[in-house]
Amino acid sequence: MWLASRWVAAAGFMAAALLALWPLIHAAYALPLALIFLHSPGYMLHQVEEHTGDRFRTFVNRHVFGDRNALSVAAVLVINIPVVWGLNLAALYAAYLWGAGYGLVAPYAMLVNGVTHIAAAIRFRRYNPGLATSLLIFLPLGIGTILATGPVEAGFHCAALGLALLLHALIVADVLLRIRRGTA
Repeated sequence: MWLASRWVAAAGFMAAALLALWPLIHAAYALPLALIFLHSPGYMLHQVEEHTGDRFRTFVNRHVFGDRNALSVAAVLVINIPVVWGLNLAALYAAYLWGAGYGLVAPYAMLVNGVTHIAAAIRFRRYNPGLATSLLIFLPLGIGTILATGPVEAGFHCAALGLALLLHALIVADVLLRIRRGTA
């Protein structure tokens, strides 16, 4: 598949282009919106660390699922391009149109993903692809964005965290369904 062999490199170039725009975004918009903007290039840098050479999928299939093809190439593409990039773009527009509280799903998704990488490192007592950017980008940017958003109703936080957890649960459910069906 053409896209499967090129999307990670494209993510690296797109992250660089978006980061080059950040000073203008920061100058033109309030800090919470500018930080939500950073979630896209932040995730793209994470994806470069995670998926270069199919490292994450290989790690998960080997160490988490005992050499089964539980996480497919197609699933990696769907999770990372329309879901992750789409989620961050939707969060940015929601924050711009209706207020920063509506964009909180971006930092909560980033934090849930980062904590998952840290938990996997503790569980397997080793590095996993994506751990470095989880520690260096995801935790500081996610927490910083939530703090910069300032006081918003608790419902915004609950809804954002709930959606982030739901998205991650759906990914796990898809993988487990592949195993159950015997397609892994």
